[in-house]
Amino acid sequence: MSIFLCFIFLLPLILTLWKNLKPSRWNLPPGPRKLPIIGNLHQRRELNPRNRRYLSEMYGPVVHLRFGFVPTVVVSSKEAAEEVLKTHDLECCSRPEKLGFKMLSYNYKDMGFTRYGVESREMRKLSVVELFSPKKLQFFKYIREEENDLLVKKLSESASRLSPVNLKRTLYTLVGSIVCRTGLGTNLHECEFVDEDSVVDLVKKSELLTASIFADLFPVRAGELMDWISGQKKRLESAFSELDTFFQNILDSHLKHESTKIESFDLIDVMVDMMRKQDKDGGSFKLTTDHLKGMISDIFLGGVSTSASTMVWAITELIRSPKVMKKVQDEIRTTLGDKKERVTEEDLKQLHYFKLMVKEVLRLHPPAPLLLPRETMSDIKIQGYDVPAKTQILINAYAIARDPKHWKNPDEFNPDRFVDSSIDYKGLNFELLPFGSGRRICPGMAMGIAIVELGLLNLLYFFDWGLPEKEKADQAITGNEVAPDLVQVLHH
Repeated sequence: MSIFLCFIFLLPLILTLWKNLKPSRWNLPPGPRKLPIIGNLHQRRELNPRNRRYLSEMYGPVVHLRFGFVPTVVVSSKEAAEEVLKTHDLECCSRPEKLGFKMLSYNYKDMGFTRYGVESREMRKLSVVELFSPKKLQFFKYIREEENDLLVKKLSESASRLSPVNLKRTLYTLVGSIVCRTGLGTNLHECEFVDEDSVVDLVKKSELLTASIFADLFPVRAGELMDWISGQKKRLESAFSELDTFFQNILDSHLKHESTKIESFDLIDVMVDMMRKQDKDGGSFKLTTDHLKGMISDIFLGGVSTSASTMVWAITELIRSPKVMKKVQDEIRTTLGDKKERVTEEDLKQLHYFKLMVKEVLRLHPPAPLLLPRETMSDIKIQGYDVPAKTQILINAYAIARDPKHWKNPDEFNPDRFVDSSIDYKGLNFELLPFGSGRRICPGMAMGIAIVELGLLNLLYFFDWGLPEKEKADQAITGNEVAPDLVQVLHH
């Protein structure tokens, strides 16, 4: 009896393995040899985005991999990325199903992780109109400026004591405060249910949930068994529980909100109001509390990690490149003068080289090196190769932005490369894709850039930056792909 039950349990795995071992009728892209059952899973560490240029050198710009039973195509060239994101945008704009994505999106009720369809389009439309439109971007300018004023005050106290600053935690707190006030109507400085300095820890919890687990890569029962044995699912559920508590507290504060001043409403208030009225208004798209929590998750996790990590890398690269640091700060301080008590977003309009520096940081360190994974909804061809439906597609934005075919000395931090260049990061130039392109381009791109530019302007106008003495030897060893946590800040 036990042998029979074991056979029944393993039958889906055996059938899927047999199907994958049959000769393929497809002209699939080339790729490294795949082992039975696990495919290329044993090579995942080698296939990290920062090592993935070797894939294109060995197999070309379109590479076929298999992680467990999930067929995956990695795109690492401008031309192939344009085919995916422009020529076949509609066929490639869905998302693969993953347990972590399902948790973070509250059963695919958000706009980022959900499959392409009516719900994803309606949620995106809501976010663009109520949060990311030019009008809203301008309206929330005062929040970005107030939070930066507070940052300058805190850093001035550290500088007066000659105390090192934890750059990562400081900038995640800054961006978290801006994002929560702007998109979620929550002031972290006065919040009773979360400490403002714990933002970076909450974001780290989400990183656990975006990684694939066995259940994502193998037939359900076999994958779930492996996750149970390894403790993976338990770790995911623990991480999600902390995030869910935070999101639920934010939602509860909106459900109790009784303000009648429409102009004071944030996006979540608007969604709550729509949910309360929809039974009377009718319509095919029905908002639920899962939609609200999915939107809260998208705004917080997507908005904080991308902008904060970009700022951390900007200061890191400037510390490592004193000549560029001097050129950027000379432009800022000469243009604005050295006696301003505060800087504003209006001051950014006068700065040219500073903006090139931000663009170069986005080239070297895209916030999502592989973008969010896509999944094909039908059979397509990329660079002459067959890519069947239900194939996961990874756009290696990191490798594309360091392709020596399009970038001279691609690993060098050099904003001057953009001086006479029309290449931009807005999704129309496929050699530079920090925010993606097409139907699933990041809707918060303009807000993210506004947060990054004003934050960096304040950091570089009011302060000089360097590494603490004890960090310098370690920094020389670790090389240019590690951002330091501790930095030294001095008054200008």
